Amino acid sequence: MSELTPVIERAEQDEALGSTTLFRFATAGSVDDGKSTLVGRLLHDAKAILADQLEQVAATSRQRGFAHGAFDFALLTDGLRAEREQGITIDVAYRYFATDRRGFILADCPGHVQYTRNMVTGAATADAVVVLVDARKGVIEQTRRHLAVVSLLRVPHVIIAVNKIDLVDFDENRYVEIELEAARVAEQLGLGSIHVLPVSALEGDNIVDRSDRTGWYQGPTLFDLLETLPATSDIEQAASGFRLPVQLVLRPQGGLSPTISADDAERYRDFRGFAGRISEGEVRVGDAVEVFPGGHRTTVDGIHVAGVEADSATAPQSVTLTLADDLDAARGALIAAAGTTPAGRREAVVELFQLDRRDAVAGSKVLVKHGTATVQALIAEVLERRDLETLEHSDATSLAVNEIGRVRLRFAADLPLEPYAHSRAGGSLLLIHPADGATLAAATVVDAT
Repeated sequence: MSELTPVIERAEQDEALGSTTLFRFATAGSVDDGKSTLVGRLLHDAKAILADQLEQVAATSRQRGFAHGAFDFALLTDGLRAEREQGITIDVAYRYFATDRRGFILADCPGHVQYTRNMVTGAATADAVVVLVDARKGVIEQTRRHLAVVSLLRVPHVIIAVNKIDLVDFDENRYVEIELEAARVAEQLGLGSIHVLPVSALEGDNIVDRSDRTGWYQGPTLFDLLETLPATSDIEQAASGFRLPVQLVLRPQGGLSPTISADDAERYRDFRGFAGRISEGEVRVGDAVEVFPGGHRTTVDGIHVAGVEADSATAPQSVTLTLADDLDAARGALIAAAGTTPAGRREAVVELFQLDRRDAVAGSKVLVKHGTATVQALIAEVLERRDLETLEHSDATSLAVNEIGRVRLRFAADLPLEPYAHSRAGGSLLLIHPADGATLAAATVVDAT
């Protein structure tokens, strides 16, 4: 179990109970652009830091002789000893906090080129990415690199935070120059609309509270954007059909508890439930569904959310479904809205994000994880490598760590793949080393045949 697992479970339980809407966002930017400081300031001003942690960070700030006051906000997210000693972000630092409007999972991603794979990890499931730009430097090569990754991952919302605006005396002309340059890069990458705002992470301008020193800026603060932008699940809800990757089949084992009532004992004696996390869409009792593989149709007979019967459920809730017919749907199966089940695919061209130091080469045998299914696969061909600065493609025979390119995969069993452009859940894959279980790469489906 990862360190973040309890955090995600807590956030999703909140959403399942209807108390908040879960919103995931990541930060990215070049080295020393102030990512960790911005996240720390955001947590501090949003009253999401416990008193004992504030005292600890204040003490560490004094020990380090922090030059900008008594409090180094970056220490609220730079949790590793190596990060604190070097003053940089190395790993992805996750935090969970909540307001009255929604719950947040944030990922503070590293800015170094050699940690691009960590940035991919943090942004892959994000609803929004906040890309920081130093107001003194403007849009630089690493900014374009991060925006290119965001474009490939199709993150729904992109926020450009022009940080350290105080160091250019809150100059509106400088802000406009960066805004126009960021808009040109975004258009080149096909990012669509972006949100650009001037901030000072160190001073707190336009983070949670609007700054009086940027009277020329009439847009929302960073916190306003994060609280009001629609989550990915809200965006996909209207466009996608229902999808439930089956994680576990629940049946009474060893008899029922003697403490339950006779009526409940009779009711659950033949219980067969299909448990998992809804990846897309909504399901209601009585809905017609199909099971992949096999394509058998049936109807939803019951829905259980956190052990309580419900009439409906939506992504990303974890549920147990009962079906009207006794169908075979083991772990790795997919229950989908009738008429929308993707066809089984044995081959796909994917955009590969190489995460492991072992190169991706043609002929490599791997395991591919899609949803809850894991199948044997082969890297049949390395097609090309993408230059993240120029966005040009070039021929390649291998992909090294942190490189991105296109490869052709062949699978030993059918997978219900969908283009990533249509479905982030249906078009996402992980490549795993079959011997040691290491995650080799993340991939997004470009074309499935």
